[in-house]
Amino acid sequence: MIVPDPNPQPLATYEDLGYRDVFWAARTYEDACDRIALRALLPTSGARLIEVGAGFGRLADEYSRYESVVLLDSSEVHVAAANEKLRGDPRFAVQLGDALALPFPDATFDVAVCVRVLHHFSDPRPLVTELGRMVRPGGVLVVEYANKRNLKSIARRLTGRQSWSPFAPGSVAYKPHHYDHAPVGVRRSLLAAGFSIERVRAASLFRLPGLSRRVSPALLARLEGVLQEPLGSITPGPSVFVLARKTTR
Repeated sequence: MIVPDPNPQPLATYEDLGYRDVFWAARTYEDACDRIALRALLPTSGARLIEVGAGFGRLADEYSRYESVVLLDSSEVHVAAANEKLRGDPRFAVQLGDALALPFPDATFDVAVCVRVLHHFSDPRPLVTELGRMVRPGGVLVVEYANKRNLKSIARRLTGRQSWSPFAPGSVAYKPHHYDHAPVGVRRSLLAAGFSIERVRAASLFRLPGLSRRVSPALLARLEGVLQEPLGSITPGPSVFVLARKTTR
């Protein structure tokens, strides 16, 4: 079941560089968390990689050992920013496109990456299915999703400040057109798309109001690096990274 947003608004398209220059400029800790998880799960090298929803190329430097990298995003502004950032590197192709209709043949890529994208979809299945189409048998997907079953949601439910259950299946809108997903729903979507799940990491474990202003983001990131893997099976954090391998055609 999907818990609807009680105040729906038009989808934010990030058609300006505030997402880069304001949002991510203030999130040193979250950026470090994403990179810790990605480095732990991503194969260190390979032939063809695609990042779907790559934005302005925030994570592009994590793909330095890949022979060919496609960065795809639906924002013309971000595609232009990524092109400017990566100008002169022939390994990168930056492309405008729709995540639900990727302009490539089946089984094109050895690796697909999708970070901070799935939360824009109320149902994870269509995007996961399309990612599965792109990955060759034996290839891998590293996907991140916003976690419905996190400790903050559990605490709010127990104290009567939240009507919906973090343990129920389905997704819930936490703000307009932004959705937390149940781990079981993402897992079922991956299995249905022909993936087997190999590893899970809990991320952004210390994403608490004001904490990164009182404690060094670098220190928080070091603690995070130790805890992500052991806590992966219980997913207590607001973000979850999954490494899944394509097992079927």
